[in-house]
Amino acid sequence: MQNELISDATLVSGYIKGDECALETLIHRHKQKIYSFIYSKVYDKDLAEDIFQDTFIKVIRTLKQGTYNEEGKFLPWVMRIAHNLVIDFFRKSNRMPKFDNAGEFSIFSVLSDSALNAEKTIIKDQVENDVRRLVDELPNDQKEVLLMRMYNDMSFKEISERTGVSINTALGRMRYALINLRKIIDKHNIVLTN
Repeated sequence: MQNELISDATLVSGYIKGDECALETLIHRHKQKIYSFIYSKVYDKDLAEDIFQDTFIKVIRTLKQGTYNEEGKFLPWVMRIAHNLVIDFFRKSNRMPKFDNAGEFSIFSVLSDSALNAEKTIIKDQVENDVRRLVDELPNDQKEVLLMRMYNDMSFKEISERTGVSINTALGRMRYALINLRKIIDKHNIVLTN
């Protein structure tokens, strides 16, 4: 129980100074969150366990080299390492990861699991609802291609077969969908921050 009161930063500092138990405490504290995140991408227990172990091998190596400087942001740093190792795995195996947004990195996938408090969940839902409302303003043919591509992760060949149009037409509709989305965003005076 006493370990819960010690901050991650203090434990990291302790481990760097040679306290092996400090690392055990950190792993124990964050294992469920990190493992669940990895598993949610690979859907394979053994593989998730391997990537989890590789994540902490990398963490240990970085800490021992003295190149860690995350100023108390230990968990997001470890999640980023785990995320990168998942991406590396999929690159090597030529498979696409099961990310919610068609393989692109999303901060929400890192913040997900129990790390999202109620306020962040509400904001995330609001953002997703806003995006869906903007997409709903697109012409049906453009909306159909965009949804197939972004939400169903379909290739343009698959979209072409499903909709009965040429690949070039499907590509054109996607292009116009993106152009029109920008116009809709401008029309609503939505500021997109980077």
